[in-house]
Amino acid sequence: MFELTVTPRFYETDAFGHVNNTVVTGWFETGRAPLFQLFGGGSDPSALPLILARVEVDFVGQIYYGSDVLLRTGIEKIGNSSFVVAQQAWQNGKLVARGKAVQVYFEHDKQASAPIPDEFRQVLSEHQGELAETL
Repeated sequence: MFELTVTPRFYETDAFGHVNNTVVTGWFETGRAPLFQLFGGGSDPSALPLILARVEVDFVGQIYYGSDVLLRTGIEKIGNSSFVVAQQAWQNGKLVARGKAVQVYFEHDKQASAPIPDEFRQVLSEHQGELAETL
């Protein structure tokens, strides 16, 4: 599991005074950055052999400006050519959002998905497991 703390910025708030829902998908992408590093996408993002196939977010509480948000990221499932990333956002000890993203191992030169190589599969499995619903 990976953890990252983000600080909500004032411009991310909406007319209701809380963080706009569209912001959370961006935070979750930032929370997946350590996974991108595992696949060698740190210095050259165009070399990253992954594409995003699906993203979903459940908003379970309001997120407010003025308090940091803890992002938790883990691997839920590893398939043949894709894997499911589970994510959570916590503010002041409360779960405020949960989501999933499906990442596909992708050969850009062939414009096609491919089986996840064993070395990446092994590293992903080290981060596999359910995210607890409590801190």
